[in-house]
Amino acid sequence: MSTDVRERNNSAWLLTPNGAAPEHRLRDDMRRFDDADIVDLVIVGSGAGGSTLLQRVARAGWTAVALDAGPFWNPETDWVSDEAGSHELYWTEPRQIGGQDPVPLGSNNSGRGVGGSMVHYAGYVPRFHPSDFHTHSQDGVGADWPIRYDDLRPYYSAIEGELPVAGEDWPWGDAHSYPHRPHPVSGNGEVFQRGALACGITAKVGPVAIANGRFGNRPHCIYRGFCLQGCKVNAKASPLITHIPDALDHGAEVRADSMVTSIEIDQRTGRATGVHYVKNGRQRFQRARMVAVAGYSIETPRLLLNSTSQRFPDGLCNDFDQVGRYLMVQGAPQTAGRFNSEIRMWKGPPPEVSTEDFYETDPSKPYKRGFSIQTVSPLPITWAEHVMAEGRWGAELRNYMSDYVHWACLGALCEFLPQPENRVTLSDERDRYGLPVAHFSYSQCDNDRTLARAAQDVMERILTAAGASETITIQRYAHLVGGARMAHRQEDGVVDADCRSFAVPNLLITDGSVLPTQGSANPALTIMAIAARAADRLIQHPDKTERESQ
Repeated sequence: MSTDVRERNNSAWLLTPNGAAPEHRLRDDMRRFDDADIVDLVIVGSGAGGSTLLQRVARAGWTAVALDAGPFWNPETDWVSDEAGSHELYWTEPRQIGGQDPVPLGSNNSGRGVGGSMVHYAGYVPRFHPSDFHTHSQDGVGADWPIRYDDLRPYYSAIEGELPVAGEDWPWGDAHSYPHRPHPVSGNGEVFQRGALACGITAKVGPVAIANGRFGNRPHCIYRGFCLQGCKVNAKASPLITHIPDALDHGAEVRADSMVTSIEIDQRTGRATGVHYVKNGRQRFQRARMVAVAGYSIETPRLLLNSTSQRFPDGLCNDFDQVGRYLMVQGAPQTAGRFNSEIRMWKGPPPEVSTEDFYETDPSKPYKRGFSIQTVSPLPITWAEHVMAEGRWGAELRNYMSDYVHWACLGALCEFLPQPENRVTLSDERDRYGLPVAHFSYSQCDNDRTLARAAQDVMERILTAAGASETITIQRYAHLVGGARMAHRQEDGVVDADCRSFAVPNLLITDGSVLPTQGSANPALTIMAIAARAADRLIQHPDKTERESQ
């Protein structure tokens, strides 16, 4: 581990000298670059991967600007404690979906604005397991990563300190502890613990990216249950209130409401020279020595495919038809149980108690890989969707809605396998910028379906053991990853182990699209860890001769 990483492992490095966290708002004193300035790095997107990269290079003294298609949010004025009112946090630009099992796109897998989807993620940040990095060698499915768990371990620890993360000691995968003690357990969590104990299943509290108490000038969690709608009180960590403010303090710029339309390539050198974007209805071009793309698993492939040129007629970095392929979602069935006592499942972080007992491949089962189970706490609109998914309408729906306080809900994250035909391509439809929109085709394989049924069976068993008189299930998806995966060879992926593209020497991709497999864990922490590692590798080996020659 480098000295740099060891120093970051103490979360205090994100605080100002008086112990207060930097303000999250867009400040008047932010450094601003001109389009004609050749900045060291321009980053497309400011979510989990883009913000982490921006903050790291800014701390290293690089000139850097991040462009985001959405606004720079101010939680105090822009967000509301209302389920329907949070819709503006999602990416709702037109997209097409297809395949045998189409994936709805929107609230639970897309973000719009500075901070990306982490402003409305559930705040749950488990690590991937060591086995996730070599599933093909170990289990004969998926793919082997060009890095190993040990390469990310110091970055996992560093990010956990920076957010910071609260939770019990974690016994699964690479056993580890967390910087803060776990939060009090909600009624939903108590149901899970009771049922798991009766079934002989290990359940733990955490890990959530919410400090257990005040942290700097961030208030403590008030357990209002609106994590998925944007944390208006700023207790939940997201890049908007952690890494973005620190990046601005170190001279970076965040340019919001700036839709990047293509990446420019010098036809003579084959190097990226900057990005074309639209701001306030005007076409602009930001010059840069290096470009990083962090638009996530739909918009990153779409941007690459839309960046055609004489050198890349089929899309940037697409010489081997790998851009957009192996896009994955996790199967995310949710099972609810009805109890005589009031549960009030919305009181507390939505995922709070979890088990990873079923994460690894079990040779006795008819499927490969596995799933995790977490508490989930749908608010009323989402609960209505859950009830209606089983065909309950009219008076029956009203009865279930009036009974809301008596229900507890669990959710699974199932590791659906990467398949080359699950991919993003460009459609004939165009958006308001005149760009072809993304078409995402997705079909499950037999292993996916069997795995989801197994997860549902376990959730029903836990809730019944806890005393539920009735259970109902909705089939869902969660967490997009893949689409520009890292690989050992350019024939098999888009970027190398350091997130540098094979085809363009000064182009990086630092978002969830680079993941070769998805595990059964929420991906935010892993995306941030990968971006932090890529930043360290970039800073240590920036290819100075080529950077300075431009």
